[in-house]
Amino acid sequence: MKKSLMLVLTLILTFTLAACGQNNDAKNTTESNGGTASGNTNGGELSGSILAVGSSALQPLVDQASQKFMDLNPKVSIQVQGGGSGTGLTQVSGGQADIGNSDVFAEEKLEATPAAELVDHQVAVVAMAAVVNPDLNIDNLTKDQLVQIFTGAVTNWNEVGGPDQAIQIINRPSSSGTRATFEKYALGTKTADLKGAIQEDSSGTVKKLVKETPGAIGYLALSYLDDSIKTVKYDGVEANVDNVANGSYPVWAYEHMYTKGEANEVVTAFLDFIKSDEVQNADVVELGYIPVSKMQVTRDVEGNITK
Repeated sequence: MKKSLMLVLTLILTFTLAACGQNNDAKNTTESNGGTASGNTNGGELSGSILAVGSSALQPLVDQASQKFMDLNPKVSIQVQGGGSGTGLTQVSGGQADIGNSDVFAEEKLEATPAAELVDHQVAVVAMAAVVNPDLNIDNLTKDQLVQIFTGAVTNWNEVGGPDQAIQIINRPSSSGTRATFEKYALGTKTADLKGAIQEDSSGTVKKLVKETPGAIGYLALSYLDDSIKTVKYDGVEANVDNVANGSYPVWAYEHMYTKGEANEVVTAFLDFIKSDEVQNADVVELGYIPVSKMQVTRDVEGNITK
């Protein structure tokens, strides 16, 4: 009888220790995978698809982050498309996209009711800069000079201290968040589509045209800047991370990834991944964006700055 009792107690102890070991292994596996950063929030394997549409200024970050996320979660498929902030906000509001990428607050593009249905996920800060063809001897433009150029009041570079050469504007469509940001914070006014101006949906195409077109001027996010084009100072202030972060360079905006209501498990995991230290301290910085945590000033939907 005693031997039977001892045998039963031994079996119970063995099973208990085995169960504890399995639980610890599962916990360690989840921690080694990065928890929510890899998307394994419940110890299971994520699966599903995500469509993110909108801002071309934000697209390089979402593209790069999505590739890393899919490597960590092979059963998740993410498609990233451009089209401009207005398109992204309209599609996420209408249910055609899971995420609407935008350089502007939803309230700036949508009516009050559909805008109120969206949840804002701010993933970075982006700055915009005026850029010109690399052959132009233009290093700085004032706010007033930029307004004159983009409203058509000035049509030759010699009127703003440059060579005797016609100005060729490379613009973005009215749906573009990049255009809205540039108009609001660089020009202080909305502009009309000028006759003779070239209009392009993609920031990448704008960059290519500014590089290849004599006398060209456009505007791009810092994430698109390199030596193939010439970046122009704004009122003598250089467009760089430090000047944006401390508030001395005013042409910047938050990068938003909007969802309609609370996101599902897969979308939530992807958004958490983009906001994780792994992406914020590496991809965000590498691609020319600024982590929201680095900003020394904040900006509301009206454009008001708070230090």
